[in-house]
Amino acid sequence: MPETNRQVLLKRRPNGMPVPEDFAIVDAKLPEPDDGQVLLRGIYLSLDPYMRGRISGQRSYARPTELGEVIEGRVVGQVMRSRHPDFREGDIALGGYGWQTYSAVDGKGLIKLDAAAAPISTALGILGMPGLTAYAGLKTIGQPKAGETVVISAASGAVGAVAGQLAKREGCRVVGIAGGADKCAYVTGGLGFDACLDHHGELAGALDAACPNGIDVYFENVGGAVQRAVYPRLNDFGRMIMCGMIAEYNDADPRPGPSLVAAVRKRLKIQGFIVSDHAALRPEYLAMAAPLVRSGALKYREDIVDGIDNAPQAFIGLLQGRNFGKLIVRLGDDPTRS
Repeated sequence: MPETNRQVLLKRRPNGMPVPEDFAIVDAKLPEPDDGQVLLRGIYLSLDPYMRGRISGQRSYARPTELGEVIEGRVVGQVMRSRHPDFREGDIALGGYGWQTYSAVDGKGLIKLDAAAAPISTALGILGMPGLTAYAGLKTIGQPKAGETVVISAASGAVGAVAGQLAKREGCRVVGIAGGADKCAYVTGGLGFDACLDHHGELAGALDAACPNGIDVYFENVGGAVQRAVYPRLNDFGRMIMCGMIAEYNDADPRPGPSLVAAVRKRLKIQGFIVSDHAALRPEYLAMAAPLVRSGALKYREDIVDGIDNAPQAFIGLLQGRNFGKLIVRLGDDPTRS
């Protein structure tokens, strides 16, 4: 075991799109677990759009990362030392903390993983927070019904890919929006959406052609020009699931949005949500999704980057839409894979 812990710290708050100079990569002393804690060696680190808000310093639903702190992030790892009765050395668990190779974390916050049930990386993606986000947004806000048209932005991403597949299972016509021909081909050919539109093209006319009966449910992950194109095409009693707006996270000033007058006339439901508010749905979601993942009926794609030193550049790429699938940093060897 090494004597040092490689970490990525917040060096300065980004002004607009983050740049590598906003981050500091350092070697710290290896942490020692206290009573009730374990020392977890990171195997996979999840990179997610919400992290942009955490490093901005703005007031939000969670405490921002302070300057000089390890950047927030969920980790799947291997227990190296345990001072908690429920965990032994060698166990694989979800719940490591931050952009670092090792973390000392409370055992009560760890979830033991079964590598035989599913690849352990899926606990950060389709069987983790992104998958639950898709499920909770549809179940509590979108409530899609057979025959309705559902539009999913960022359709090839970790949340959008699951949301679209779940809507298809409800008997809906599902139209994805993604960036580029390769991603659109994956959304239709790999995930089974009915259509996928490239947001780099002329989106308004493409939406009219793909959604001739209008749009009943819109799963919003992007914002910006995509939102402005979708909004006027929502049907009466349409539902707009406000999950995220990655296109606007680096804006210094708010962009002009669509007029909300139509929300009254059309009786629209526009609701934001945070997945942590729906943690109680996790067992229900896993009971449904895990067998489908094992059988291949619920599909996913991972974009894996090697090495903690590459986390800042990978995160910048995420905000620019360069990732293809759930973005994960491989921090170290995965003993569950041969």
